[in-house]
Amino acid sequence: MMWDRIKTILEYPILELNQFKLTAYSIIIFVLIIIASRILARFLKVVIRKFFDARQIKEPGKEYALTKITSYFVITIGLIVAVDSLGIDITYLLASSAALFVGIGLGLQNIFSDFVSGFVLIFEGELRKGDIIEFGQTVGRIEQIDIRTSKIKTRDNMVIVVPNSRLVTNELINWSHSSRLTRFRIDVGVAYGSDTQLVKRLLIECAREHEAVSTKQPILVRFEHFGDFDLQFSLSFWAERSWEIEIIKSEIRFRIDEVFRQNKVRIPFPQRDVHVNPGQDNQPNDL
Repeated sequence: MMWDRIKTILEYPILELNQFKLTAYSIIIFVLIIIASRILARFLKVVIRKFFDARQIKEPGKEYALTKITSYFVITIGLIVAVDSLGIDITYLLASSAALFVGIGLGLQNIFSDFVSGFVLIFEGELRKGDIIEFGQTVGRIEQIDIRTSKIKTRDNMVIVVPNSRLVTNELINWSHSSRLTRFRIDVGVAYGSDTQLVKRLLIECAREHEAVSTKQPILVRFEHFGDFDLQFSLSFWAERSWEIEIIKSEIRFRIDEVFRQNKVRIPFPQRDVHVNPGQDNQPNDL
């Protein structure tokens, strides 16, 4: 008896439109399906994380991308099933709303471009969470890739929210794409008359002494140019800690300055010599 009353209340139509009938029961089912799809998405996220941990796969970018793709897929399927549970024909709804979608698409084409770019980033895996990238004048680490935007943290601990279309269409440098090992360069100028072989040896020693510099790759010193006021050298070395590279380069420069002072190697600065040659026209006139 009680169940019949509850059933009658739940099946009482709240809204009727042609053949469509919305009841409290259908609303409850709709909400339960949405909740269940979110719970399933979170459960699969835990399963994926445990899968990577169990096999000791140290690929946070791939784990993040797979988690995102799975979550979006489960939630999309759940939303379709939930709408269908209300008695709404998805095919008919899409067909009847085609003109509306075209109008919205023209007005929001930039946003749709960001959405499409988000799927491209997630599926291609060219950029992953944790990658260190350089675009424009900004260097940062990718903290999160969502469907429309990505969050990038700079070395100043600021988070930049970037539309995904910028990451797809604009040229950028990914320091973490193929290998964690990256080559960096420090430019140094010494005074004319310096012992170039001594300079080369000192630069290599300064780089080799730093614990962040890889000893598995060669450290190179090139004599680049005869400058206007200095002999220009470049020091190239390999390191894995790309995020801290500016600090590493600064520490190596401090060491170079110290070693050069100890070995009497002078780092010059721009200067011009002006020679005055007084002529007859510059003599004061006798009055």
